[in-house]
Amino acid sequence: MASSPSSLVFKVHRREPELIKPAKPTPHEFKLLSDIDDQEGLRFHIPLIQFYRHNPSVQGKDPVKVIKEAIAKTLVFYYPFAGRLREGHNRKLMVECTGEGILFIEADADVTLEQFGDPLQPPFPCLEELLFDVPGSSGVLNCPLLLIQVSRLKCGGFLFALRLNHTMSDGPGLVQFMAAVAEMARGANAPSVPPVWERHVLNATDPPRVTCRHLAYEEVAGSTSSILTHDHLVHRSFFFSPSDITALRRLVPPHLSHCSSFEILTACLWICRTIALQPDPDEEMRIICLVNARGKFNPPLLPRGYYGNGFGLLAAVATAGELSRKPIGYALELVRKAKADMVEEYLRSTASLMVSKGRPLFTVPGTYIVSDLRRAGLEKVDFGWGNAIYGGTAKAIPELASFYIPFTNKKGEDGIVVPFCLPSPAVERFYKELEGMLKGQLAS
Repeated sequence: MASSPSSLVFKVHRREPELIKPAKPTPHEFKLLSDIDDQEGLRFHIPLIQFYRHNPSVQGKDPVKVIKEAIAKTLVFYYPFAGRLREGHNRKLMVECTGEGILFIEADADVTLEQFGDPLQPPFPCLEELLFDVPGSSGVLNCPLLLIQVSRLKCGGFLFALRLNHTMSDGPGLVQFMAAVAEMARGANAPSVPPVWERHVLNATDPPRVTCRHLAYEEVAGSTSSILTHDHLVHRSFFFSPSDITALRRLVPPHLSHCSSFEILTACLWICRTIALQPDPDEEMRIICLVNARGKFNPPLLPRGYYGNGFGLLAAVATAGELSRKPIGYALELVRKAKADMVEEYLRSTASLMVSKGRPLFTVPGTYIVSDLRRAGLEKVDFGWGNAIYGGTAKAIPELASFYIPFTNKKGEDGIVVPFCLPSPAVERFYKELEGMLKGQLAS
């Protein structure tokens, strides 16, 4: 079921932001990012949020103090996070490991966990208060790479909100860092998974060789639709229960019935979103899937402990008319084929494309990006208060990207929350199409 934004308003009392430095001296050196890390499309900050319940077994412990000390200890091992990004020749990004630290905000929110409502899913009220944008902190270069705000709640629970410079890490890489902070908070002296830099494994060949076709980065002439130009955008999220996924499976032709829930959900959302936006029937619509390379190849391409961006952008293209008229199997086959293109050679070719083309942005007109965070483990980060009741992105990327976030509803069903953000007239159409699909009717 869909969640609507609540009208909840509350005050957040914040202390002055401070820099948390590594607890011990760390090397001052320059470390190059990989040619996958420093592409244009990752040069932004991504917000995440975790909600934690009051836990009587840690009565008297202050989550702010515990987490602050744990961050300082963890930064001894993850010291590049305490540095600042610099840009070199051909826009090459590198971290200067300065030990300056990450930004931290201590806060108290005049609200209880219960007041956030049920289900607890995006959009969250007063988000800009719970993850405060410290003026001058959100640049890509020469700015803190992480900003963390811990807000105590009136009920004894707390919120852990974080903003990451995406060039440094992807979801699994960030979770590895957060899990290390959590281990330190629970008394460990070192992370159980030692961090590994080795970003050179995802660098372009010399000279660069682009050997694959990259639909995700193709230059498209000016799009005729007005996507990405709306003022009135609406944030919503949708919870897909196991029975919803089963309902969508019923629409799939028999020869595709073994598809993964990711593939089916992605095909359905791509179709619904296309119909909702009402583009010209001949307009090209793109779906871009972020496919994680960890554990994908044998032998593994990325060493255990690697915390850089380890995914490829795999795309499929169809016209709006094809997506809205053809049966669901058409979009599903395209999504499956795109995912199957994720081979080691594709990642190497992507790295070479970045170097030879000046680190281009992915294609934006007509594009929808999906990223599956269900196995990243954000909700399992335990600072000593237990698992998070919600752990995932704080919102969708307006008009562009959705994330698949694991979530357990109050019936105890494990499902998927998908936040999205669309122009307000498109939201109603999106729902109508989706509701139709869930009831077994195909696209109008």
